[in-house]
Amino acid sequence: MGAMTLEELVAEYVRKTETVFSEIRIREAPEVLEEDRVRVVVESARRYLDDSRFYREEGRLETALASVSYCEGLLDALRLLGVVEFSWPEER
Repeated sequence: MGAMTLEELVAEYVRKTETVFSEIRIREAPEVLEEDRVRVVVESARRYLDDSRFYREEGRLETALASVSYCEGLLDALRLLGVVEFSWPEER
């Protein structure tokens, strides 16, 4: 298969991230992290995904890709901290 177009790349990132949001579970946060603060970061990530969808519809694919990438970065950071559980579709 050849290289993906920017539109296909954005669609793939959005699809994978939507899957994570449908399955994400917030764990009990360690003493140093408050659950409410974890939820704020999860919601920020969700807004980046919403932004990506918007920019994609507007044809601003570079911005759409950047937005969904920020979303994925926040989700990965939360997972590395051990305060959420999920797996990316390709990890299954």
